[in-house]
Amino acid sequence: MHIRRKLLALMGTLAMSAPLAHAQDAAYPNRPVTIVIGSTPGSTTDGLARAVAAEITQATGQAVLVESRAGAFGGIAAQFVAQAKPDGYTLFMTTNTTQAANPYLLKKLNYDPVKSFAPVSLLAQGYLIMVVNPNNIKANNIAELVALAKKSPGKINYGSGSSSVQVATELFQQGTGTRFTYVPYKANPPAVLDLVGGQTDLMIVDLTTAMPQVKAGKLRALGMSSPKRSPLAPDVPAISESIPGFEFSYWNALYAPAGTPPAVVNRVSQLVQNALQAPSVKRAIESTGQVTSFLGPEGLAKFQQSELKRWGEIIHKAGIQPE
Repeated sequence: MHIRRKLLALMGTLAMSAPLAHAQDAAYPNRPVTIVIGSTPGSTTDGLARAVAAEITQATGQAVLVESRAGAFGGIAAQFVAQAKPDGYTLFMTTNTTQAANPYLLKKLNYDPVKSFAPVSLLAQGYLIMVVNPNNIKANNIAELVALAKKSPGKINYGSGSSSVQVATELFQQGTGTRFTYVPYKANPPAVLDLVGGQTDLMIVDLTTAMPQVKAGKLRALGMSSPKRSPLAPDVPAISESIPGFEFSYWNALYAPAGTPPAVVNRVSQLVQNALQAPSVKRAIESTGQVTSFLGPEGLAKFQQSELKRWGEIIHKAGIQPE
């Protein structure tokens, strides 16, 4: 009887603790939340994080703060969140740079892009636009560019200030059998300025950086990396119209530290999904040339695995060595 009483008491304790744990998760958030980003204030990720944070604050009554920890291609922020307490109060809004490219472009990582995090939500995807300096490149479309490049392998050069731009251009070369010369930059805006100035010949870059120069007639747009024509640039053909199957995107996603309770992860994901419906968040996404693209925890995990594989294959085939 004594053993039986102990078992009954234990079962009662477990029965009480389960609802308590669930109640604690359901009460999330009951204090301020911090979204850490790996880029500087004013960046695309910063703007998206602040728009989402404002909506979650309004929905929950709890402050959601955005904290920039720039450096090491997002690695400083990634490491910080990876080591944070897994309770849902420190989150990581990031891009394909930390989660798909860095493992192949950097010799040493202080975090694991898969094991260090619990996927929460994919938020947005952006597509790139191929632009050329019309004085340097006498091509009006993709076919003419490819023909020009094949006549003089390596003569055409391209600037790149991010992993997305470099890898997208490598994918284009692999798909067309062309060879360009890579000119590295610390960021894309100065690379675009040099393209306008004629120091380089072409770029496959984000719409935000390139479109003002296209509208001003200083650059010529040849194609979009989207699977079909983008509503953000409807007059620009998709590169896939000339190169079947060509598609390349960059993306923003939200992660929590590994070990964060699934109920908390799902709660954050639901809050994000609701936030993405808000007009202010939609405007923030569209203003950067991206489109809303929500996936929950399981969807983001699968998406990231496929992106890791794809980026690795492109980078290895291009012979890009980690730095």
